[in-house]
Amino acid sequence: MAKHKKPLMVYDGDCNFCRIWIDYWKQLTGGTVEYAPYQEVADRHPEIPRQQFTKAVQLIREDGSVLSGARAVFESLATAPRKRWVLWAFKYIPGVAQITELCYRFIARNRNAAYKVTRLLWGTHIDVPSHVLTRWVFLRLIGLVYLIAFASLGVQIIGLVGKEGILPIEQYLQLIRNNLGTERYWQFPTLAWLNASDGFLQFLCWGGAALSVLLIVGVAQRVVAVLLWMFYLSLFYAGQTFLSFQWDILLLETGFLAIFFTPAQILPRISQESSPSLVIIWLFRLLLVRLMFFSGLVKLTSGDPSWWNLTALTFHYETQPIPTPLSWYIHQLPEWMHIASCAIMFVIELGSPLLIFLPRRLRFLSSGAIVFLMVLIMMSGNYTFFNLLAIALCVLLLDDAAVRNVLPKRLSAASTAPCVLPRFVRVGIVVLASFIIFLNIVRWSEVVFERQGIPKPIQTVARLFTPLLIVNHYGLFRVMTNPRHEISVEGSNDGTMWLEYEFKYKPGDVEHAPPWVEPHQPRLDWQMWFAALGSYQRNPWFVNLCVRLLEGEPAVLDLLEKNPFPDKPPRYISAQLYEYHFTNGSEHKAIAGWWKRELKGLYLPPISLKE
Repeated sequence: MAKHKKPLMVYDGDCNFCRIWIDYWKQLTGGTVEYAPYQEVADRHPEIPRQQFTKAVQLIREDGSVLSGARAVFESLATAPRKRWVLWAFKYIPGVAQITELCYRFIARNRNAAYKVTRLLWGTHIDVPSHVLTRWVFLRLIGLVYLIAFASLGVQIIGLVGKEGILPIEQYLQLIRNNLGTERYWQFPTLAWLNASDGFLQFLCWGGAALSVLLIVGVAQRVVAVLLWMFYLSLFYAGQTFLSFQWDILLLETGFLAIFFTPAQILPRISQESSPSLVIIWLFRLLLVRLMFFSGLVKLTSGDPSWWNLTALTFHYETQPIPTPLSWYIHQLPEWMHIASCAIMFVIELGSPLLIFLPRRLRFLSSGAIVFLMVLIMMSGNYTFFNLLAIALCVLLLDDAAVRNVLPKRLSAASTAPCVLPRFVRVGIVVLASFIIFLNIVRWSEVVFERQGIPKPIQTVARLFTPLLIVNHYGLFRVMTNPRHEISVEGSNDGTMWLEYEFKYKPGDVEHAPPWVEPHQPRLDWQMWFAALGSYQRNPWFVNLCVRLLEGEPAVLDLLEKNPFPDKPPRYISAQLYEYHFTNGSEHKAIAGWWKRELKGLYLPPISLKE
């Protein structure tokens, strides 16, 4: 009986399927296991029947004892760094040994078919994936999204929530202070508790923009990621209704995970970076799964018939908050194309997340499908930085081998060394991952079961961490709006002659084409779309807007395109409600207009300031 200094894995050298997976196992186990085809070493091991070599791999231990089949595979892989859990699962989890041995025997009997499946899903060569380059791309995209978000908000923040803005932050914080004790710091975690001045709000916006540049450049990314998350979380609560959008919480959730994903270096040295933790990568992937699958699921559970009969896109392009110029043209397409587009959207939203859990090439397919959908949405609607953020998450479905050829050559020298972290850091990541997975399960349960059947202690723990926005609900356009209503704000000095205020981006003048505005988000224009769905009584911020117009507040007027009262504020303000529709091709040529509108009634009766 021959003995070896290391375990020896013996396989069928004539089997293409075996060679592919043995090459992969060599990468995983490094030098801890030796590998050889039985055609070369069988004669040295007469104690093993030759027929046994053709049926299954044989692992010959150092003491000469032999393991076969799935048990041999698990024991060899357990010699790889941090792979001992696979052998533990094989030994101690009920059913694992029986199921894996059964699967092994099935594959062994159908190796040619298994080889074809392997080539289809992985290719002819399988590498241990590294994600140094994908992290490099991802962090720069996140930095770009942060930069867009902070800069976009910076040019609006004073008019929105400044001291003389529509919803002054100082009054908001005072109201919270009057109703909550020290609990307010946890329920509304914002740095504005320290300082709520206009200058500090500008500091948070433009300081965040400067930090975003540091993240893009690669300087002190871990510290920068923490500050970016804190700054944007502070602005999220300071912004009140103007920052109540799903892409804001998506950026915060992504930014929180990014804190644990950044390299430790102070200065950018990609050649010295080790591959990031796969645990964190999978947390990002779970976020993408939740984002996409929830977006499809909530449409079907909403009860809106336009989603079930696939007609939602026949009117969506004209009723969405801020259409693009292409929206008009897309709206003119035949109905069958809109129905087909809606079906494709559901396939991508509900189907592509499932592929994320499957082998490499199917994950790539999922990434491509989601990116394709995001690009179409970018072309057909102004959805700020949402689409770019979703595309950034898709990058983490790829690996370095997939992105290396599209990056500069200087980056190709990036390290592919496995992530080697101190034990306490690994324990911390496991604890973090376990907690985030727990919150994921709660969020899924809330969508599927609507909180029914979820134990109250679990709901209490989940609610405790809700203010930090670590794990959130998603699902745009759960219920479609039709028709499109728009609010026209008017001013008058005599109550008889009324002049219309013009907003920068939302539909107003029927002759103005829909604008390109993304990735900037004009938050007042967006809120005007929501206000038109209800009444002014349910949108008190709208009344505040009208009061600021009566006062002639410059910071608020800067949020508008045209002030019809440049010399002195009007004495009265009122608002009318119109129904808007895109013109068709013949109407567009006849009246040179993109829209047609019909007055539906009074939205806000005339108001004025008290003397």
